[in-house]
Amino acid sequence: MSVATPLMRQYLEIKADYQDAILFFRLGDFYEMFMEDAVVASRVLGITLTSRNKGDEDAVPLCGIPFHSSQGYVAKLVANGHKVAICEQVEDPKKAKGIVKREVVRVVTPGLVTDTDTLEPKENNYLLAIAAEDDVYGIAHIDITTGEFRVTQVQGLTQVESELGSLRPREILFADGDASVDVRKKLAGVIDGMMLNLLPDWVFEIEYAADQLTTFFGVSGLQSFGCQDLPHAQEAASAVLYYLQQTQKDELRHIRPLQTYHTRQFMVLDDATRRNLELTATLQEGKKRGSLLGVLDRTVTAMGGRMLRHWIHYPLVDQQQILKRQQAVAQLVDDSLQRIELIEALDGVYDLERLNSKIAMASANAKDVAALRTSLQRLPRIDDQLLVFAGGEYLKELRAKIDLLPELVDLLEKAIVDDPPFVLRDGGIIRDGYNEELDELRSISRDGKSWIARLEQEERERTDIPTLKVKYNKVFGYFIEVTNKNLDRIPEDYQRKQTLSNAERFITPKLKEYESKVLGAEEKLVELEYNLFQQVRLQTAAEGRRIQQSADALAALDALMALADLAHDRNYNRPTIDDSGVLNIEAGRHPVVEGMPLKEAFVPNDVELDNEKNQLLIITGPNMAGKSTYMRQVALITLMAQIGSFVPAENAHIGVVDRIFTRVGASDNLAKGESTFMVEMNETANILRHATDKSLVILDEIGRGTSTFDGVSIAWAVAEYLHDNPAVAAKTLFATHYHELTDLALTRERVKNYNIAVKEWNDQIIFLRKIVTGGASRSYGIQVGRLAGLPDPVIKRAKEILQNLEAGEFGKSGEPRLGESRNKPKKQPSSQLSLFNTDADDVIRTKLESADLSNMTPLDAMNLLNELKELL
Repeated sequence: MSVATPLMRQYLEIKADYQDAILFFRLGDFYEMFMEDAVVASRVLGITLTSRNKGDEDAVPLCGIPFHSSQGYVAKLVANGHKVAICEQVEDPKKAKGIVKREVVRVVTPGLVTDTDTLEPKENNYLLAIAAEDDVYGIAHIDITTGEFRVTQVQGLTQVESELGSLRPREILFADGDASVDVRKKLAGVIDGMMLNLLPDWVFEIEYAADQLTTFFGVSGLQSFGCQDLPHAQEAASAVLYYLQQTQKDELRHIRPLQTYHTRQFMVLDDATRRNLELTATLQEGKKRGSLLGVLDRTVTAMGGRMLRHWIHYPLVDQQQILKRQQAVAQLVDDSLQRIELIEALDGVYDLERLNSKIAMASANAKDVAALRTSLQRLPRIDDQLLVFAGGEYLKELRAKIDLLPELVDLLEKAIVDDPPFVLRDGGIIRDGYNEELDELRSISRDGKSWIARLEQEERERTDIPTLKVKYNKVFGYFIEVTNKNLDRIPEDYQRKQTLSNAERFITPKLKEYESKVLGAEEKLVELEYNLFQQVRLQTAAEGRRIQQSADALAALDALMALADLAHDRNYNRPTIDDSGVLNIEAGRHPVVEGMPLKEAFVPNDVELDNEKNQLLIITGPNMAGKSTYMRQVALITLMAQIGSFVPAENAHIGVVDRIFTRVGASDNLAKGESTFMVEMNETANILRHATDKSLVILDEIGRGTSTFDGVSIAWAVAEYLHDNPAVAAKTLFATHYHELTDLALTRERVKNYNIAVKEWNDQIIFLRKIVTGGASRSYGIQVGRLAGLPDPVIKRAKEILQNLEAGEFGKSGEPRLGESRNKPKKQPSSQLSLFNTDADDVIRTKLESADLSNMTPLDAMNLLNELKELL
């Protein structure tokens, strides 16, 4: 640093505090990056790497981007796992004495992206912190783009994994101590791909945490937040605030009051269940289309889409809360015309949550403020439409929360033009008539330009030079340009300003005097207009809490209308919700599959589950017949009912479920070194440890990852445990190809057998897609193989082997029947005589083969056995 230039010394001093980030160093109209930052950024962004002092021994790698188009570059770096520190010039270069003062104004990380153009509109972007001690965990998460700040405290890593699966944070904070090392190792598979940051241990200490939270929110205690008795929750929330204050240099006024929630308020869904049921993304491609959310999401606002996603990840278990939502959906279903009017009114509302946050963080431009105004202008129409539903409790609550903000709407209508520009310093933002001084300056500017136009015409007439022009540029200001062939006609009062190859540029005293007046007015105009916009933005930010409240109500209303619109179009019905423990569905349909372009009509099916007579259903039938679809639709209908939705069924009676478990499909976890079978056993063990008599369990092909005998044994034992253990006794759908399991119904009273019906015709099978009572007699695996396109020789040979298996384990020769074939060459007799071969062996074999065992009496059998023994 001793030999560095003043600029590089300033850069290095700032960079020293942000070693883990790429520093965007503002130099005029560019952000420059130096040294290792430049090397990394040029590679990730695909921009040219050059250097300062090129050719010298102390050349410094350098690259840069235009500051006005930086958002895309920042987003790309963050998407590739980098932090970006934005360093701005914080004083006017014209007024600076020496080097311009610069400071980092914010740090952009994956969990703290504020550029909403690069985020998914209908997904939250969470930063999350975990505080851990003795298997108790505090979890706090925040979305800086909406201000949402929530916290909980849970017992056990399984609950932590469930929360991480629901929230999908982009970035996680841990304490930089030994206590968190073990937690990070255990969560390695879950947090893979998320940015991890380690903070000092003292940030997670309870005394610091409580003081940090009360100071930030300006309260004397945490009772109003509901986390006064949750120390680890406080520690996690404190870590989030500390990290925000280190990376964001504004006051964060838009952060909402801390909201405490408890996982017992919601149905628990582990990560395997979310994946297997494809709640928000498909298993194969990870896309929303084809998932439950893809079907349910008919929201017309981004905030409504985020709300509906949250409801799917957090189904309710409180019967009254479910019924409250359900009643609102029912009202919206019944009045289609009013619902359509509401949807149209909401359709023009922009993302109030994220607009409000941008305004609070002073990053909103005039387009954002105009979008807020447009949205607020629609609120009176929505308010009027909701009057029709005055009888509904939930809709009445939502209407009461919608604040029309008339004073703010009036301000924005008077202050901001209809279609303002993106760039704040270009002017043209503030409406005429809002500010007298601004109007006066605009008049001078407009009149000045008219005066210049008149001057040009006058000078053309005075000099008799028709091509004479009055022009302007930033270097010379206003000037008169005359081509070389007309230079002999210029008057004496023209003062030469610049010589070009084919023209001369001149200034006159009269033009110079008026230029000062016009340019001074334009400079003042731009500055005043920018200051006026900042004042309007500040006044808007002061109404942030009211805007947030309206945004919450509109998001919930949008989600309810999406559910109602879908129910109306797809003929969904209102389920009965209670705490009975009964799960009965008549003519249920899979909400996703029924909407696909299938070659055949979707066949509805019933299910009857309870804790008294029909607790565990063993479901058999061939592959591709629809067992998995059937079981998944039962789980999805249950989940939909508990978010308050209508369901795809003629009738449904849903006793509230506390958890849904699924063990479906086969996959290995190579990162953890786990085989397919180990993954299967881990998921099964999790179910057996945590299921209750209020849970719903979906098991598909337990035990198929190992040998047949082991698989049957494990599947049988698991089924028995779910039936016999009163602490578990969960309502269970158990699909299997092990037909031995159907015998459970003979010894266990709450086990029932069902199968997916098929019809055989001419050695072919037709899937009827209908579930019927009883176990399947066959698996029809070879027929399914034929449908899948296996070559005919393979099908023919498979039939032979199946017949061999069904005939017994060994053939006449003593060789395994499995390997016998009509086309197999005969084994040549050995020339070597067997040491143990005797005539008695042949006699015994002959007598056994000729014995008519079916018609033999017990006495005859004893006599035959005695005769054979004598022969030996």
